[in-house]
Amino acid sequence: MSDAPDLAPIIAGHTPQPGVFETPVPGVSLIRADAPGMPMPTVYEPSLCIIAQGAKTVCLGERRLHYDPSHCLVASVDLALIGQVTAATPGHPYLCCKIDLDQSVLADLITDEGRALPRGDPPPLAVHPIGTDLLDAAARLLRLLDRPRSIPVLAPLVQREILYHLLEGPQGPMLRHAASGDSHLGQIGRAIGWIRRHAHEQLRICDVASAARMSVSSLHHHFKRITGLTPLQFQKQLRLQEARRMMIAEGVGAGSAGFAVGYDSPSQFSREYRRLFGAPPRADVSRVG
Repeated sequence: MSDAPDLAPIIAGHTPQPGVFETPVPGVSLIRADAPGMPMPTVYEPSLCIIAQGAKTVCLGERRLHYDPSHCLVASVDLALIGQVTAATPGHPYLCCKIDLDQSVLADLITDEGRALPRGDPPPLAVHPIGTDLLDAAARLLRLLDRPRSIPVLAPLVQREILYHLLEGPQGPMLRHAASGDSHLGQIGRAIGWIRRHAHEQLRICDVASAARMSVSSLHHHFKRITGLTPLQFQKQLRLQEARRMMIAEGVGAGSAGFAVGYDSPSQFSREYRRLFGAPPRADVSRVG
């Protein structure tokens, strides 16, 4: 499959300028870029990303994944990634839709299947060729943006269909492991969820291990293997990402943003911010603006 002609005009029609746009469909956002970007740290929630035009590369630790209109990216747990749009021009912008994966619906579908958990330890992030059925369902979901009265009734049905196609596709084993409480991917997913809920607090690794129902040594090993980071490094990225969002989207000053996400030392906040984003807070926000 080459381009996704049904998706590109829909996304272009709802993204008047570069940026990330939330939509009236819960859990669906649209992204546009008019030029290739710099590598940028970001946190992906469990989601399906489909590119209609352009291309992007994401890095998880040492893994480097490239996707385009012929492929889709699926994240099965929250992950701190480095993303970079690699193909975009004003006349042929990068256009992408991101569809969050509803974990409760996914769990229901998996329970209804009654299948045994596949063997192995699949990675938490994957790129695969996008199938016709999945692409068709995504197009029907985005067409609802022009039929807002239909969204409350039809969107949940189409989103459930999308999850079904993902489970039936090559992403299925990864998603089943992420939804299982007994797999390493499922356990680390619980650990990540605990860290996200307590991101502003001092990290106690014993509490994270208890939430994941793992030993401390097993947590350290599998957390680094799956996410490419230690639990503390992951928490730092969450804090810095949230502080950056507050400064860009809400106009909060660097000192206040750092304090709000759990930093007591402005100098430490600035130092770690610069290490992650390549510039101190004020310069980075000015660069983005």
